[in-house]
Amino acid sequence: MVEWVISDGLTDYKTALDVMEKRAVAIADGTADELVWLLEHPPLYTAGTSANPSDLKDPDRFPVYETRRGGQYTYHGPGQRVVYTMLNVRNRGHDVRRFVQDLEAWLIAALAEFGLTGHIRDGRVGVWIERPDKSKRADGSLAEDKIAAIGIRMRRWVSYHGLSINVEPNLSHFDSIVPCGITDFGVTSLVDLGMPVTMDDLDVALQRTFEDVMQPRLAASA
Repeated sequence: MVEWVISDGLTDYKTALDVMEKRAVAIADGTADELVWLLEHPPLYTAGTSANPSDLKDPDRFPVYETRRGGQYTYHGPGQRVVYTMLNVRNRGHDVRRFVQDLEAWLIAALAEFGLTGHIRDGRVGVWIERPDKSKRADGSLAEDKIAAIGIRMRRWVSYHGLSINVEPNLSHFDSIVPCGITDFGVTSLVDLGMPVTMDDLDVALQRTFEDVMQPRLAASA
């Protein structure tokens, strides 16, 4: 069983981290169900295990939290749906790389509910949207913007941390970091792309596509 929780308002980051860590232990112990937690944070930056200090351009703008998830610097704030996934990876193929690919596929499926085509790019973590409305890059390829980020941590084969999808955040808040260490591409949101999508709309899409992509693979891996 996967429990779904949607939190109203803005959730304190340290509180969320404490909840995730305790729930991951309980899932590993078999005393709690898996959990997908949908929330928003107040404006803040987080530094993953690969974060380069030089990528934090304005350390005084918002609180900065060191975290042990994978990845580099990212921003969380109002208008961004954060999806914390406390899931038993042992029951989903026992393969961390495949699990991350499944998370990517889930994001792409959810975006497709709004007619958007998300892309995965080698060397660039997250989900990307091609922007034919913008000037092409120097090499002649289409401009691309990031719409969703992924960063997880594992504890006894249970994942925590997870995903973030930009619905209608203040995109200027990304200016104080180099998001995920990538300088050559921008950041976008569903509303920035002209999609009249609400947070509730996205939540419905995430729940509708979850079962198709994130089903346990226990039988297949036996």
